[in-house]
Amino acid sequence: MTTAPATRTQLAFDELGTPLRDTTFVVFDLETTGGSAETDAITEFGAVKIRGGEVIGEFATLVDPGRGIPPEIIALTGITDAMVYTAPRVEAVLPAFLEFAAGAVLVAHNAGFDVGFIKAACKRLGYHWPKPAVVCTVRLGRRVLTREEAPSCKLSALATLFRASTMPTHRALADARATVDVLHALLERVGSLGVQSLEELLDYLPEVTAAQRRKRTLAEDLPNEPGVYLFRGPSEEVLYVGTASDLRRRVRQYFTAGETRRRLREMVSLAVRVDTISCAHPLEAEVRELRLLSAHKPAYNRRSKNARHAWWITLTEEPFPRLSIVRKPRDGALGPFRSRRQADESLLALQDATGIRPCTVRIPAQSASASPCALAELDRCGAPCAGRQTVEEYRPLVHAVGSLVSGQRLDALWRLESRLTELSSAERFEQARSDRDRMCTLIRALDRGQRLSALAAVEELVAARPDSAGGWEFAVVRHGRLASAGVAPRGVPPMPVVESLVASAETVISGEGPLRGAPAEEVGVVLRWLDRPGTRMVQCSRPWSEPAQCAARWRPWLDRADRARAALVIRD
Repeated sequence: MTTAPATRTQLAFDELGTPLRDTTFVVFDLETTGGSAETDAITEFGAVKIRGGEVIGEFATLVDPGRGIPPEIIALTGITDAMVYTAPRVEAVLPAFLEFAAGAVLVAHNAGFDVGFIKAACKRLGYHWPKPAVVCTVRLGRRVLTREEAPSCKLSALATLFRASTMPTHRALADARATVDVLHALLERVGSLGVQSLEELLDYLPEVTAAQRRKRTLAEDLPNEPGVYLFRGPSEEVLYVGTASDLRRRVRQYFTAGETRRRLREMVSLAVRVDTISCAHPLEAEVRELRLLSAHKPAYNRRSKNARHAWWITLTEEPFPRLSIVRKPRDGALGPFRSRRQADESLLALQDATGIRPCTVRIPAQSASASPCALAELDRCGAPCAGRQTVEEYRPLVHAVGSLVSGQRLDALWRLESRLTELSSAERFEQARSDRDRMCTLIRALDRGQRLSALAAVEELVAARPDSAGGWEFAVVRHGRLASAGVAPRGVPPMPVVESLVASAETVISGEGPLRGAPAEEVGVVLRWLDRPGTRMVQCSRPWSEPAQCAARWRPWLDRADRARAALVIRD
């Protein structure tokens, strides 16, 4: 009797990949001086290398951040300036960590925070970021666990839930060890659901629905060009608008497992057609997207559907002007603000800076028969306005508002800073923090408004940027709006293209307000494109300039305020 040779079965496509038991993970944690990857520094590295459930190496070191550690961070981590005084700098530690983690999958709890610091350090020190696969145990925990089982996905909560052998202590190595136990527990959960490979773990997302599969044909005939795409519903209504550097590739992604947003999965199931508008370059695509969002207000887009509905602060037209928040600005208005809350905060700061209050009671200064009730109302609001001053005495306050908004004088901001110093000296820290945050909102609004209005004041500006293929991208901007866009490929003389674009550009009529009637979002998009390194000015109808005393001078102060605010953020 002979034995038939054993047959080898071919692996199915869903069985291909790197088994999790053969995958090397580097679970790591960082301690830092604050929450900003750009402005704060690393104080400690801790990492554990695992494979097949076994620990095969550990990496741990303190790091000299090159600056003082804030007291609140010392209280949180226990890492003091004395402890890091003799520690190596990040310049010496980073290459060692990159070598330790080479070829492995990075794992961290709240991975965006820790990976962000590593990427920022690589960029600052000139190291190549290898773009490893990253697993975030916070996201995996939220995907696997129910709210009833884990109301919180903090590391301490998950370590307690899974009875980790090491509890987190806000020290890097201890937290990394705790994250190892959490990772193993979560992998056991997803293993029972059929996730057995690294690829399946990274794509542990809802399966592609039948409706998504049927709609893949909508992307077949789309061009591989930059532009705008519009998903249309059964009644030709626009469901969703987006931009892409490659229209065909981007639209195809909506029909794969990579699209996990329930809202957009529902949108795809309703779509019957995808229209596209090819654009010369990304700036044109962004501007067209904004205009289409404003025109169609698609149900599945969440932003920019009311491009002209910004908030502004202006002075009323009366003998004793009041500060008022409005939708339609006049010349000299402060803004634009993206929300009413930001406008309210800036109005309060502007009141403190200039002395003008939004009073509702007005008494003629010449009236000697003002009623006691009306005067009592003025005393209640503390307003230095009618009933206390003449028009001539009140005029400097109004002038202070105009000078601040235009950037001619910033004395009012110095007064606010002096007030913060006084509050801190009096140990009124809660009030100082509240006033500081309002002042930050006001300065950012002044800075943005002054820059946008300076661009909107220019009748015509032509700018060029080099593309990635040796050619040029052109934009014709009139009163802050994109009037024409085009490209000159490599080898094509650029100036004839510029002349053609100027001749065929949209006519833009200057309107009212600081932005000459242009939508704030569009002016902002154009300004960001012009601000990018490498952009060149081809021609300009008048000098494009900003006031010498503008709010941009306060950006270093804003950076310090942001660092102080970030230092108070307690991360797990």
